[in-house]
Amino acid sequence: MLGWFQALMPKEDRFFDLFVRHATIVLAGAEALQGLLKGDNVAHYCKIIFERESEADEVTREALTAVRRSFITPFDRADIQDLVSKLDDSIDQMNKTAKTITLFEVKSFEPQMREMSDVIVEAAKLVLEAMPLLSNIGKNADQLNVLTEKIIRAEERADQIYDLGRKALYHDSLKGDAHATMNFIIKADLYDHLEKVVDRFEDVSNEINGIVTDHL
Repeated sequence: MLGWFQALMPKEDRFFDLFVRHATIVLAGAEALQGLLKGDNVAHYCKIIFERESEADEVTREALTAVRRSFITPFDRADIQDLVSKLDDSIDQMNKTAKTITLFEVKSFEPQMREMSDVIVEAAKLVLEAMPLLSNIGKNADQLNVLTEKIIRAEERADQIYDLGRKALYHDSLKGDAHATMNFIIKADLYDHLEKVVDRFEDVSNEINGIVTDHL
């Protein structure tokens, strides 16, 4: 009877599959955001981001349900919940970016925005690379630390690009006409959203570091 009941319970390796699935969706969202900020077929890429965000929500719900139903988890339940939630936060922020673009019908984007999207894709790839390594932290700790350090460095580059982009936007707004002022307000908001996307990847990196530290 106990064996039959345990067979119904989620297995430990299921969590790692869910981490990889979620990170794969996040990367797809990041690549759509990158395509969006090129300014071609904006509506198409916004739609992709909205769809990926919905898919990510489903994986998040599945992971949180698995945590509640599992007798044994590969590491602390709170860490699993936090890791999945922080992954979800990253694509939620992409979704907010796409919503802002849709709301204000933005069609053109600054070079620094495109640079930030390149950093976002880079960070998403690093996160995806890290996810399967969590299944054997003892063996993969050094590699995980290298990947999280790269994510931190990417976030620092994004901050520099953000500052340069905002400064350029400000100088453009000094033209003084109403269009330039409105453009500054909307684009400054977009820069803030993009910075928050990168910040959410830093949060994922910090969570991975915490998990690794706890298991060494």
